[in-house]
Amino acid sequence: MRQNLQLAVVGGTDADANAAIRNEISTIFEEVLGRPVSIRDDTDIVEDLGMDSLGVMNFVMAIEDFYDISIPLDRIAQIQTVADLIAAVEALRSGRVA
Repeated sequence: MRQNLQLAVVGGTDADANAAIRNEISTIFEEVLGRPVSIRDDTDIVEDLGMDSLGVMNFVMAIEDFYDISIPLDRIAQIQTVADLIAAVEALRSGRVA
Protein backbone atom coordinates (compact mmCIF):
# COMPACT_ATOMS: atom_id res chain seq x y z
CA MET A 1 0.00 0.00 0.00
CA ARG A 2 1.30 3.39 -0.94
CA GLN A 3 1.42 6.07 1.72
CA ASN A 4 0.21 9.54 1.01
CA LEU A 5 2.74 11.85 2.62
CA GLN A 6 2.21 15.56 2.91
CA LEU A 7 4.81 18.12 3.75
CA ALA A 8 3.89 20.99 5.98
CA VAL A 9 5.43 24.41 5.69
CA VAL A 10 6.92 25.10 9.06
CA GLY A 11 7.46 28.46 10.55
CA GLY A 12 6.09 31.12 8.49
CA THR A 13 4.02 33.26 6.32
CA ASP A 14 4.98 35.89 3.78
CA ALA A 15 4.41 38.51 6.48
CA ASP A 16 6.95 36.76 8.71
CA ALA A 17 9.45 36.60 5.86
CA ASN A 18 8.89 40.28 5.07
CA ALA A 19 9.41 41.20 8.72
CA ALA A 20 12.67 39.24 8.82
CA ILE A 21 13.94 40.89 5.64
CA ARG A 22 12.80 44.31 6.90
CA ASN A 23 14.80 43.78 10.11
CA GLU A 24 17.87 42.73 8.14
CA ILE A 25 17.51 45.75 5.85
CA SER A 26 17.14 48.03 8.86
CA THR A 27 20.40 46.69 10.29
CA ILE A 28 22.16 47.24 6.96
CA PHE A 29 20.81 50.82 6.78
CA GLU A 30 22.15 51.47 10.28
CA GLU A 31 25.58 50.12 9.32
CA VAL A 32 25.76 52.18 6.11
CA LEU A 33 24.35 55.38 7.62
CA GLY A 34 26.13 55.04 10.96
CA ARG A 35 23.01 55.87 12.94
CA PRO A 36 19.83 54.17 14.15
CA VAL A 37 16.92 54.10 11.70
CA SER A 38 13.28 53.18 11.91
CA ILE A 39 11.74 51.87 8.70
CA ARG A 40 8.35 50.70 7.49
CA ASP A 41 7.25 49.32 4.16
CA ASP A 42 6.31 52.80 2.95
CA THR A 43 9.62 54.40 4.01
CA ASP A 44 11.11 56.25 1.02
CA ILE A 45 14.77 55.24 0.94
CA VAL A 46 16.13 58.53 -0.37
CA GLU A 47 13.67 61.07 1.02
CA ASP A 48 12.92 59.63 4.46
CA LEU A 49 16.44 58.38 5.22
CA GLY A 50 18.27 61.31 3.65
CA MET A 51 20.52 59.18 1.48
CA ASP A 52 22.53 60.71 -1.34
CA SER A 53 23.60 58.81 -4.48
CA LEU A 54 26.85 57.60 -2.88
CA GLY A 55 24.94 56.39 0.19
CA VAL A 56 22.46 54.55 -2.03
CA MET A 57 25.27 52.81 -3.92
CA ASN A 58 27.01 51.83 -0.66
CA PHE A 59 23.70 50.50 0.60
CA VAL A 60 23.06 48.54 -2.62
CA MET A 61 26.51 46.95 -2.39
CA ALA A 62 25.86 46.02 1.25
CA ILE A 63 22.49 44.46 0.30
CA GLU A 64 24.11 42.53 -2.56
CA ASP A 65 26.85 41.23 -0.27
CA PHE A 66 24.47 40.30 2.55
CA TYR A 67 22.01 38.41 0.32
CA ASP A 68 24.59 37.22 -2.25
CA ILE A 69 22.59 38.71 -5.11
CA SER A 70 23.25 41.20 -7.89
CA ILE A 71 20.71 43.97 -8.39
CA PRO A 72 20.68 45.20 -12.01
CA LEU A 73 20.97 48.98 -12.42
CA ASP A 74 17.57 49.22 -14.12
CA ARG A 75 16.04 47.41 -11.14
CA ILE A 76 17.72 49.80 -8.68
CA ALA A 77 16.02 52.70 -10.45
CA GLN A 78 12.62 51.08 -9.76
CA ILE A 79 13.19 50.78 -6.01
CA GLN A 80 11.84 53.73 -4.07
CA THR A 81 10.41 52.32 -0.84
CA VAL A 82 11.40 49.61 1.60
CA ALA A 83 8.51 47.48 0.27
CA ASP A 84 9.97 47.81 -3.25
CA LEU A 85 13.34 46.70 -1.91
CA ILE A 86 11.87 43.72 -0.06
CA ALA A 87 10.06 42.62 -3.24
CA ALA A 88 13.26 42.98 -5.29
CA VAL A 89 15.34 41.01 -2.78
CA GLU A 90 12.75 38.23 -2.62
CA ALA A 91 12.48 38.06 -6.42
CA LEU A 92 16.24 38.00 -6.93
CA ARG A 93 16.79 35.40 -4.21
CA SER A 94 14.15 33.13 -5.71
CA GLY A 95 15.45 33.60 -9.25
CA ARG A 96 12.39 35.52 -10.45
CA VAL A 97 12.97 38.54 -12.62
CA ALA A 98 10.13 40.80 -11.55
